[in-house]
Amino acid sequence: MVTDRIEREIAIAAPPQRVWEVVTRAEHLGAWLGDAGAEIDLRPGGRLVLHWKDHGTAHGRVETVEAYSTFAFRWVTFGGDEPTDDNSTLVEFTLTPQDGGTRLRVVETGFAGLAVAPDQQEKHLGENTEGWRLKLDELRTYSESVHA
Repeated sequence: MVTDRIEREIAIAAPPQRVWEVVTRAEHLGAWLGDAGAEIDLRPGGRLVLHWKDHGTAHGRVETVEAYSTFAFRWVTFGGDEPTDDNSTLVEFTLTPQDGGTRLRVVETGFAGLAVAPDQQEKHLGENTEGWRLKLDELRTYSESVHA
C-alpha cells in the first residue's frame, strides 16, 4: 500500500507576512519552487501554473487562502492541465509565528488516489519527498534573504 502523505516542517528566520508572500506570489513561487516562473490567481478556485527549465510545466488550482496562515493548492501529477482527484495531489502550507520567525509546515497528500499503478504512485511519492526536502531548503534561504 502506498503511503499517502509527505510532511515536512522547517523554521524560517523571517516573519509570517514575508513567508506568506514567498509562498503565494508568482514572482517568488517562480524563483524558489519553480525555476522558470509561475502564475497564480490567489483565490479559491484560482489557476496556478509552475514552470521549470528541465521539468516542464505543472498546472494546479488554488484550494485554500487564509492570509498569513494557510495556503493550499492541488497540482496535476500526470495527465492534463485540470486537476482532478485521480491525477493530482494536494499541497498545504501552514504558517505559525515562532520566536520572531515562522514555523512552516508542508503536507502533500493524495498519492494513493492517483489513477496509476502502485509502482507509479510510489515513484511520484518518492520524487516529491525528495523534492520537498530540497525545495524547503530553498524556500528558507529565499525567505530569509528576500524583502517580499
